[in-house]
Amino acid sequence: MTPPPALAVSVTGLAKSFGGVPVLSGIDVKVPAATIFSLLGPNGAGKTTMVRILATLGTADRGEVRVGGHDVLREPDKVRRLIGVTGQNSAVDDVLTAAENLRLVGNLLHLPGGEIGRRADNLLKRFDLTAAAGKRAGALSGGTRRRLDLAMSLMGDPRILFLDEPTTGLDPRSRRELWAVIRDLVAGGVTIFLTTQYLEEADQLADRIAVLDGGKIVAEGTPAELKQLVPGGHVRLTFTDSAGLAAASRAVPAAEVDAGELALRVPSDGSAEQLSRLLGRFAEDAIAIGELTIHTPDLDDVFFALTGAPAAKETR
Repeated sequence: MTPPPALAVSVTGLAKSFGGVPVLSGIDVKVPAATIFSLLGPNGAGKTTMVRILATLGTADRGEVRVGGHDVLREPDKVRRLIGVTGQNSAVDDVLTAAENLRLVGNLLHLPGGEIGRRADNLLKRFDLTAAAGKRAGALSGGTRRRLDLAMSLMGDPRILFLDEPTTGLDPRSRRELWAVIRDLVAGGVTIFLTTQYLEEADQLADRIAVLDGGKIVAEGTPAELKQLVPGGHVRLTFTDSAGLAAASRAVPAAEVDAGELALRVPSDGSAEQLSRLLGRFAEDAIAIGELTIHTPDLDDVFFALTGAPAAKETR
């Protein structure tokens, strides 16, 4: 039997209050190494508070939190040597050039002089920042600054990276460029803990998603699993003539008939097992299907159903 992957992040019973108001209430999260875990939630749900605790920047009221196998409260220095953090607010110094920002981080990490230069040069190339190396960061575009911010968080060569809404304010093209960088990092063995309000972002990137609302995890699973939590999924079948449509509607009495389009809409979660049973009914009666399409709820539907809040949209 293949052993389970090592856990990069393990959280059990995490709770945090401010001024007597609960912000996190009994959070349990497990994140395998070299995966992308996304924490979704509306503003004020507690996402940033959780990231701060995981990154040793805040303390929990109770619960056990381990990052890279180390207890964040008892072994914060060991945790910090393993992690990188990119927050909602950029850590870039606008007065310094891109290269100087990277070297500044290297000095703060007490890296050897030669290593600082080597890592800075590699990151400038890796993040397509070579042309920006000598430019003041304040003159760079939003997407370029975000890439620089992420590059700075990698100067310490972290194995676990916390990204707290890293693409907020970026245009769609810059956002997708950053997605490509994130995927490359995971392919290289880095674990990503991502908070976001953008459903498409979580759907595109995450291996697993947890939805945080009111300080509690209200759902967790793969994107496909979460989409099956809300109603609205269906299979749409079209037929070449009204006789075929009539026969199909008799075979599946619960289906919704669209006589004008010669179509049948059958409630379905889109699973292979359910689809196989449906097609088996038509095969028994030798009913010919013209076209079949599967429609499942998207993460916007899931987010609204679980939190009562609309999802954030990309700005065009």
